[in-house]
Amino acid sequence: MAELAPYAADPAQSRGRRHPEPPASPRSEFQRDRDRIVHSTAFRRLEYKTQVFINHEGDLFRTRLTHSIEVAQIGRTIARLLGLNEDLTETIALAHDLGHTPFGHTGQDALNECMQPHGGFEHNLQSLRVVDELEQKYAEFEGLNLTFEAREGILKHCSPRNAPLLGDVGRRFLEGRQPSLEAQIANLADEIAYNNHDVDDGLRSGLISLEQLETIALFRRHLDEVRARFPDLTDRRLIHETVRRMINSLVCDLVDETRANLARHKPQSLEDVRACPPLAAFSPAMKAAHLELKRFLFHNLYRHYRVVRMSEKGKRLIRDLFEAFTANPKLLPPEFQARAEQDLPRAVADYIAGMTDRYAIREYRRIFDIEELA
Repeated sequence: MAELAPYAADPAQSRGRRHPEPPASPRSEFQRDRDRIVHSTAFRRLEYKTQVFINHEGDLFRTRLTHSIEVAQIGRTIARLLGLNEDLTETIALAHDLGHTPFGHTGQDALNECMQPHGGFEHNLQSLRVVDELEQKYAEFEGLNLTFEAREGILKHCSPRNAPLLGDVGRRFLEGRQPSLEAQIANLADEIAYNNHDVDDGLRSGLISLEQLETIALFRRHLDEVRARFPDLTDRRLIHETVRRMINSLVCDLVDETRANLARHKPQSLEDVRACPPLAAFSPAMKAAHLELKRFLFHNLYRHYRVVRMSEKGKRLIRDLFEAFTANPKLLPPEFQARAEQDLPRAVADYIAGMTDRYAIREYRRIFDIEELA
């Protein structure tokens, strides 16, 4: 790894783990965090969790797993260019969606509605809950026992109601302080990945068209570049060449603007970064162009009637499962029945949030379909 900038997160200076452990040598502490995430059950489940399209709709659409890998690739590239810790950036990127429900954001909304009388449900907070408590692998502690820096980055937003309950990792939300630059970069790499690859998946699905996207300045500029250089290029290669150029332009702009912010604020340590306003950012022009693309996707892809139909089915399924399990906890698997004795609604939310799309559908059939008895 190249020499780190003075404001980068240094694994040798980590705030440590909730449960002390011997050094990870020959790995760094952040490498150990990354490896624990990659080997976790929750990470494997992301292969069958929705990004936009329900898992069974096609083999080539992004899932939460492929999305997380793409975020990690973009994040590592940016971290390297800025002299940041690539391992921590990768760790946060790979873990950021571990707490996501089946059926994408509509699944989260449905579970949050169900949990409103019981503290609500935040998928970001659930990701932290997964690594702190729900993973069951190690003899000496619950969860994965990640470093403070990894846990801080996973918790990229948190409600004022929940922040006081999270101890040191929630304090920054009450004090108005920032996370590490690695965490800030992972967050923006997430935006870059999902917007650009939702364009790709949206075109592949036929729910949006090139003609529609040509009205979006960021897309049109790169599409025109590709057509000028490769006039005979069509279909998938034309789309891929356009999307890769969009990603590159966003990454380069983010690096340039972040460097300018670093030069302006001159942080000399990670603690200086925490005391500064957010330093990782797009330029105002790129932020506006990216926002135009996000709005287009919201109205034309995420609100497309075919996506909405599947989303509504997912929401109804999650509500029905929640009601069934809370009405009769004996329907839960034994390990969740034990948790339910302490906090029934939260145990049910943990169980549902951990489901893949296809497992949730199968569980629904087991409970409500008279012909599926096992």
